[in-house]
Amino acid sequence: METNRLEFLMELLQTPSPSSMEMGIQKRWIKEVEPFADDMRTDNAGNAIAVLNPKADFKILLAGHCDEIALVINRIDEQGYLHFDKMGGINPKAAVGMKVDVMGYAKTVTGVIGVNAQHHGGLKDDFGLEDLFIDCGAKSQAEMESLVQIGDLAVYKREPEVLMDRYISGRGLDNRTGQFIVGEVLRKLSKHKLNVGVYAASTVNEETNMGGAYFAAAGIEPDMALACDVTFATDYPGVNKNKHGDIRLEKGPVLAKGAPINLKINQMLEKTAKTLDMNVQYELTSRMTGTDADRMRLTGKGVPISLVSLGLRYMHSPVETASIQDIDEEIELLVSMIANMTGEESLNPLD
Repeated sequence: METNRLEFLMELLQTPSPSSMEMGIQKRWIKEVEPFADDMRTDNAGNAIAVLNPKADFKILLAGHCDEIALVINRIDEQGYLHFDKMGGINPKAAVGMKVDVMGYAKTVTGVIGVNAQHHGGLKDDFGLEDLFIDCGAKSQAEMESLVQIGDLAVYKREPEVLMDRYISGRGLDNRTGQFIVGEVLRKLSKHKLNVGVYAASTVNEETNMGGAYFAAAGIEPDMALACDVTFATDYPGVNKNKHGDIRLEKGPVLAKGAPINLKINQMLEKTAKTLDMNVQYELTSRMTGTDADRMRLTGKGVPISLVSLGLRYMHSPVETASIQDIDEEIELLVSMIANMTGEESLNPLD
């Protein structure tokens, strides 16, 4: 990956983007991607959509969600401690002892997630978020309420890092890597003469309700849609591969197989990977994908979908880890497939 592209990815990973508060990261993505687009648009959900060849009859929607999981403040007690619930799939065990940035209505405040000392009994084995709290150093409820109110959000205070010049680790790789990928695909496709229209959407709210994907697909009415997301890598100690499959970093993009997935789109992806001499991996999504693809599929008259994922270690933790090589290969796969489409492709599996 070129140095300036890696720097942009790291900047995205440093930008707080909790579900329902994605405006800051969307503005940064728009600034970066707009110079390569024929058109840039937004919608009332908060999606940012960059377009190439908007007059083309055949339309492809690429969706990478920009929101990350977060904590939502639900109580401020008399001592000034913040109590919280989850905004997305927060793991209570991963939250213990973490630093957070509380995005207060008045200012952003640093806090720590306190935990009962082991000497005093520690945490119970079956603890949940209701047993944790954030200590921002306030001395009273009034002092804390001057900065933070119910419904304000907090994200882990965690800087992204590069490990051994090959992996990226940090919070929110799910799915700001996907946001980055769809933008890079559009940037590279801008150098090609296309037979199809390309709509690269940085979508919102995937971690909570997938409403952004619905707004994007309903508004665009694409002929096909691809969700660019992450999936569970299983190449680290303690994972049961017989149960969860064998997905490894640096082994290529992950294609989904299952009832929601359009066979023709997967065949195009597989043919392209073979032409590029690129490895691909597979995951099973028998009933639902659990991604933006599910909502895009059920808009309008129905949208043929597929899912291309990035293998990710330690999902929904502050140290999610992915491969730079896999990111580059996913971008190359999508660019090559779309650049070679005629716009006459049939996605009907009975044809």
